Amino acid sequence: MTWMHVLTIVGSSLIAAFAALIALSAPPRGRKTAQPSLFSDQTSACVMLFDREDLLDASVSGRTLLSLGKSEDGPWSRFLEYAVPRFPEFEEKFACLPALGRIVLTSSGPQPLTLRAEWRGGLARISLTGARRESDAPASDALSYRALEEEVEMLRNIVDHAPILAWREDANGAITWRNQTYAKLAEGADKASHDAAPHLFPLSGDSDPSHPDESRRSSITVPETGQSRWFERYVYPQGSDRLVFALPADSAVQAEASLRTFIQTLTKTFAQLTLGLAIFDRHRQLVLFNPSLVDLTGLSPAFLSARPTLFAFLDAMRETRMIPEPKDYKSWRNEISALEQAAASGQYQDIWALPNGQTYSVTGRPHPDGAVAFLFEDISAAMTQTRTFRAEMALGQAVVDSLDEAIAVFSSTGLLVLSNCAYAQLWGRDQSSASREMFVADAIKQWHGLTAPSPLWAEAQTFIGRIGNRTPWAGEARLSDGRLLKCRFAPLAGGSTLIGFSPLAPTEVSALVPPAAPALQSA
Repeated sequence: MTWMHVLTIVGSSLIAAFAALIALSAPPRGRKTAQPSLFSDQTSACVMLFDREDLLDASVSGRTLLSLGKSEDGPWSRFLEYAVPRFPEFEEKFACLPALGRIVLTSSGPQPLTLRAEWRGGLARISLTGARRESDAPASDALSYRALEEEVEMLRNIVDHAPILAWREDANGAITWRNQTYAKLAEGADKASHDAAPHLFPLSGDSDPSHPDESRRSSITVPETGQSRWFERYVYPQGSDRLVFALPADSAVQAEASLRTFIQTLTKTFAQLTLGLAIFDRHRQLVLFNPSLVDLTGLSPAFLSARPTLFAFLDAMRETRMIPEPKDYKSWRNEISALEQAAASGQYQDIWALPNGQTYSVTGRPHPDGAVAFLFEDISAAMTQTRTFRAEMALGQAVVDSLDEAIAVFSSTGLLVLSNCAYAQLWGRDQSSASREMFVADAIKQWHGLTAPSPLWAEAQTFIGRIGNRTPWAGEARLSDGRLLKCRFAPLAGGSTLIGFSPLAPTEVSALVPPAAPALQSA
């Protein structure tokens, strides 16, 4: 329930309470004959007869008192609603009534009440009397009149202490009533104005009576501090008058200002990005984009500002040939549906090769409240560099494959990073295993198995794993088929090592250079 409904209910209750006071104060005229009652001779007394929680009978005053209660659980609950706030110990004492036989309770306050309860043959007779004489009451029912007075006072306190402004205007715009919150805020204005109730806001006569729940935001300047305060005003017609409520809206105004500043900061940040950003809400309408999206997609700012749907956005990109060309429109629609679902789950990431030769990286990410964000990045330069690098790698591999010498290159960590076809033929490595990782220990194990025992391989492993300056050297080994194998070891940049193997014919004379590393010779 909103404040407006609460205040409307409070205002209606005040009017009803005042009307009841007037009705009770007026002399009874034309009253119908009451139904026969045990208390027909005691119409001025407030007496009730209960059998446990069931009301057996009550005087006219007692029935009037019970009718003022709001509880819908029966007469006993309505009586407790009236009695407990005035006699806090009533329920505890009443539980002992069968044993005590009689209890008498007195309320506190300037006009105390007296409650008498008597146990008579299993029934509880309860009576209420006030301190003043019945003849002093403005009506025949003094207790009911007092209950209405208390309710009016309570409602008045609620309205006066409510943290909102409330006032009533007549047809001419004059303020005929205001609550204490309004009066306190207008204290400074009272000093500068001769009006008993100065206007803090413009007149509310321009409000639409058919839409009372529509608010109007207004600001006022507090005379004492000079600061501006914001309020949301609601106007409710009351005949020819108007009932107006003003709720504080300073927090809402500050929050909106902070949000605008935050959005402006984000907009400036997005404007500097080279990535194209497109955010679609839960209904898949474009709600945010940056200038880079215009440059990358070729779509006009007017089209993007019209908040197209995701399908319309991608259809427009398809017409400008800024997406991969689909085979047919049906498959294109299916791809778009799959793209939307993948982006909503945060799994969409693809490379678009466009017909104009450009390459885009497209990423879809979910956002709160069902929104989806797409990022478009032009990676044409990176793809060109990658293709160039791969072409250079392929060219280098082709060059080493054309050599008769078997070549193997190991990194500083001992991993085989390059070999040629001659190496595969010499050591029996097929092309399928060439891509498998091989470390120097595995390679030396393979070399050792295909050659005669020699200290060369231990010296080679030490040379490959050495850190620092290294000198090229060479050695020889004999293959299992009797051929002599020339082995050369050369250091490369970054700690890598090149090893070349050249099988020699039996008629060739060996002229190999002994190992040049002193550490290897001493070993």
